[in-house]
Amino acid sequence: MTVAIGSDHGGYDLKEKVKKHLEERKIPCVDMGCDSKASCDYPVYGKKVAHAVAEGACDRGIVICTTGIGISITANKVKGIRCALCADTFSARMTRLHNDANVLAMGGGILGDNLALEIVDTFLDTPFSGEEKHCRRVGQIED
Repeated sequence: MTVAIGSDHGGYDLKEKVKKHLEERKIPCVDMGCDSKASCDYPVYGKKVAHAVAEGACDRGIVICTTGIGISITANKVKGIRCALCADTFSARMTRLHNDANVLAMGGGILGDNLALEIVDTFLDTPFSGEEKHCRRVGQIED
């Protein structure tokens, strides 16, 4: 599995911690930016991550801004992306099981580091259930 990751300045610190965590787990990661805490526009990086996942260059994506809201809205504008904003492990697990979410959004100004890394692990380690009702619903989302 390869993960695309991107953030704006408000998510930069958490993005760097998530990258290190993924490296420790030996999960390949492609950093789509930003590269510092200098003010920048989250849609640029949300789109880069979403396109990498939608086009198949990466299997999953993680996007981070201060709240996670703006960057998740941006990612969800890309066809084929099901981005879920998660602030707890239950939501991360359920969005994978039921929605086959392929991009995780988090708020760098909302979450503590330990919880954020637990959310990442839950999101990456939980498979889609494949249940007929969930497949049907994901299909309806895609339509």
